[in-house]
Amino acid sequence: MASEIVSAYVSNNAVAAAELPAMIKTMHDTLLSLGGNTEIGKTELDPAVPVKKSITPEYLICLEDGKRLKMLKRYLRSRYNMSPEEYRARWNLPADYPMVAPNYAAQRSQLAKEIGLGQAASSGRRKR
Repeated sequence: MASEIVSAYVSNNAVAAAELPAMIKTMHDTLLSLGGNTEIGKTELDPAVPVKKSITPEYLICLEDGKRLKMLKRYLRSRYNMSPEEYRARWNLPADYPMVAPNYAAQRSQLAKEIGLGQAASSGRRKR
């Protein structure tokens, strides 16, 4: 992080090449003395709800913001520009973590079966 700060400073200010190592060391020491986490992306994530409570029969709860949804995939893409795989990785979720509420998935499955989706073509249809 210190090198990124120094790089930004040097790109906007004239600094002699001989001064760069000392500037980087000073910046690094300053960041360490602040006592904060100097690594980017190492912050602890805190979900909106516990993971176990995020799946209910009627809806899923988004761990990012706590919103209740029947389908999570499209919401993640439009709101956070995140794929289901990225979401699962971010929250350490299993690969089979659902993106659709269980009852809604069952309802859609039943509807698909009723209209004949997923079955082989009937013998009365002409083949191309």
